[in-house]
Amino acid sequence: MIPHTLTLTAAQHRNLQRHLFPGDGKEAVAILLCGRRDGDRRHRLIVRDIFTIPYDKCVLREVDKVIWSPDYIVPQLEEATEKGLSIIKVHSHPTGYPEFSKTDDEGDNRLLPMVKGWVEHDVAHGSVVMLPDGTMFGRVIVHNDTMQQLECINVVGDDLRFWYQNSGDTKTPDFMASHAQAFDEGTIERLQKLSVAVVGCSGTGSPVIEQLMRLGVGELVLVDFDEMEERNVNRILNSTMKDARLERPKVDVLADAIERTRLGTKVIKLKKNLWDAEVVRAIGQCDVIFGCMDTVDGRYLLNSLATHYLIPYFDIGIRLDTYREGPKKGTIREVCGTVNYLQPGLSSLMSRGLFSMEAVRAAGLKRNDPSAHERQINEGYIAGVANHRPAVISVNMFASSLAVNEFLARLHPYREYPNQYFASVQFSLASMELIMDPEENICEILVRKVGFGDTKPLLGEMELAERRT
Repeated sequence: MIPHTLTLTAAQHRNLQRHLFPGDGKEAVAILLCGRRDGDRRHRLIVRDIFTIPYDKCVLREVDKVIWSPDYIVPQLEEATEKGLSIIKVHSHPTGYPEFSKTDDEGDNRLLPMVKGWVEHDVAHGSVVMLPDGTMFGRVIVHNDTMQQLECINVVGDDLRFWYQNSGDTKTPDFMASHAQAFDEGTIERLQKLSVAVVGCSGTGSPVIEQLMRLGVGELVLVDFDEMEERNVNRILNSTMKDARLERPKVDVLADAIERTRLGTKVIKLKKNLWDAEVVRAIGQCDVIFGCMDTVDGRYLLNSLATHYLIPYFDIGIRLDTYREGPKKGTIREVCGTVNYLQPGLSSLMSRGLFSMEAVRAAGLKRNDPSAHERQINEGYIAGVANHRPAVISVNMFASSLAVNEFLARLHPYREYPNQYFASVQFSLASMELIMDPEENICEILVRKVGFGDTKPLLGEMELAERRT
């Protein structure tokens, strides 16, 4: 049976916790409207909206019981029916009781079949409990009205929080013993259970993959359309000139290297362009995304995908500048780069000023109609911009290491300052500086797409509608 998971943003989790624990020591209740990624590896329930049941609308609120009328959520049931959404009931256990009670069982056995019958879509609905410290656990009603435990509930925010139904069932392999000394057993277990997508398997993608594999990440989804060339061998780890002569797919070269280590990481290879519905569906089932590419439209699509499916997104960008004229012409002036950490519902690569939607449209035109793109540059409709493609492995590895450490800092917070101050980390090797910027604004373009999950067309992009959705 394919497992189910539930994902919230940190803002959603805070709002939910605030309502469920008002300070009077009594249970409270709320309803989650969820989009989904119905996958072949897991079914992800993705919180789209929260509807809180007012305390004075509850028939009864006690320390171990809350009674309310389902008639109060008719508008939410109708919205779920119209949009094909899943409904999750969430209530609190103020005493910290870490299981479903007998009262919970009786209530869910009445409510969930009613919700399933009303919504009239073949989707999962469920029930979740929150404890005073914010920990959550839950279950869904599936085929034949049977209950299935949620495999995992996770929160995407400045910190990455995961609560697993079967926590403690993994063993720390010997090869992880050394970094188990730095991170607690819970962090090691989370790494083993994570599914991470790496989009772009060349300059920065290759060392990101190497680090994640040796950290013990459970599953890697590798996405890259290209084959090996001789010019790639200087920066793709574990590649050879023979791979280049055979023009082997980059994903095959890296997957073979992972397999040879026998460290237990499962690999899913996708030799496809990111603008492919199959790729979107595969990445949408992941827990974390690393973007290791330099195309504007690809980075935009990943940012949009992460927003739709509530996935944390680490974007890596590198720039090598040279002197264009004078006695130093052709020599390096600056070596710099940025790791951007992007949370659904907050800022984006666009709102941070990395590129505009006009640049995204121009990149899309170049990808789909290169001759038209060239004409518009010549006619002045699109600004001609130099495309920097750094090929220095030491720089690539520095940036990729910075990104992986940023990921670890959010999985296991260890820094002197809270993670909110590290929305982006810029480095300059010319001046040997690290510059951190905090999370500040909200992307007005993507904020309306938070938690949408599967849509038709996927991500609202007509180009993805050309393929099966």
